[in-house]
Amino acid sequence: MRESNQLVNRLDWGTIILYFLLVSLGWLNIFAVVYDIQADQSIFDLSLRSGKQLVWIVAAGLLIATIMLVDFRFYSSFAYFFYGGIILILIFVLLFGREIAGSKSWFAIGSFRMQPSEFAKFATALAVAKYLSTNNRVFYNLKSQLTLFAIIGLPAVLIILQGDTGTAMVYAAFVLVFYREGFSPLLLGIGIAAVILFVLTLFINQVYLIIAVVVTAFLLIGLNTKKTKRIVTIAVTSFAVISLIVSVDFLVTDVLKPHQQNRIKALINPDGDPLGYGWNVTQSKIAIGSGGMWGKGFLQGTQTKFDFVPEQSTDFIFCTIGEEHGWLGSSVLIVLFVWLLYRVTIIAERQKSSFARIYGYSVAAILFFHFAVNIGMTIGLFPVIGIPLPFFSYGGSSLWAFTILLFILLKLDAHRLQMLTR
Repeated sequence: MRESNQLVNRLDWGTIILYFLLVSLGWLNIFAVVYDIQADQSIFDLSLRSGKQLVWIVAAGLLIATIMLVDFRFYSSFAYFFYGGIILILIFVLLFGREIAGSKSWFAIGSFRMQPSEFAKFATALAVAKYLSTNNRVFYNLKSQLTLFAIIGLPAVLIILQGDTGTAMVYAAFVLVFYREGFSPLLLGIGIAAVILFVLTLFINQVYLIIAVVVTAFLLIGLNTKKTKRIVTIAVTSFAVISLIVSVDFLVTDVLKPHQQNRIKALINPDGDPLGYGWNVTQSKIAIGSGGMWGKGFLQGTQTKFDFVPEQSTDFIFCTIGEEHGWLGSSVLIVLFVWLLYRVTIIAERQKSSFARIYGYSVAAILFFHFAVNIGMTIGLFPVIGIPLPFFSYGGSSLWAFTILLFILLKLDAHRLQMLTR
């Protein structure tokens, strides 16, 4: 009993309150999406998504209790076991899973469905933390670097094979963790530059970009005529940049599936086909904009009620906030998420063990990616890649996975003085 009381006192209750606040607000907004005023529905109705979400919220509470009861050393000791188990499950999904909305990412028994790729995130975070904490000089050793990138690459590849490219992209967030742990800023800069170039290629004719690269290369070579090493570096870099520019067109037209191509088109020109590929983003922006400053009021969203925005209780739930609670409500939600990210970062930084610190930054990176991309895609800043808003969107797999991800960190934090410093 005394040990339990000590654990309760050591928990970061500010973060826990934020968690339950976001989960509760998400539940209310899921009800706002499915509510039919003529049917006199209850938020507790198990035939509605709000009722099902409540069941998953209660189950999430049981998961939290289980995480807190387990010894804190368990998560480090069995990190690779979790990772290996989820890899096997992802393979089983490819073989025996059910295809839903173009992705073979689900196990289904009757009406119950589970998406293992959601749980792969916390398992990968544990494996990354375990590997980095036991290989302190990993970024100075090519073999170790390749092993580390294989750890995040294997689940990402399996998820891509399932047809869920959006979830696979989340694993790019681990690069932020690597940077914190000593990854070369130069390599990080190259990665960011490559992403920017990729986006520019989508908006600007590739011929113009290639001409710009060639002209820039000749100018730089002209300034370094007596420095052979720099000339070679400039030439190789220019060739790599031109290769990337040319490969983007091949990727978009020959590799991506038609629905993925449409998401790119919607990002470039959402008004090009407002009744086709641009429908989701166009209706999403209409819903958010129609809320104005104060919103239309809880359960009063007309865009929401008439189902103009597809997947509004999952990927596009932010639209409900924008329409019914306006700019003010949207701002409050964003502040809550930023506050949560700040709290998680503070928790990560104060850890005494490198395992807990790295895991904490992994949690922050994953939450940040989901938060930024989910809200960004609803307002047309990012392509629609179909990832949920943490703790807010409808779905048991998503809620449980994010709950496990966060509360393992809170468990480790509560025992940070007992963990060995590395």
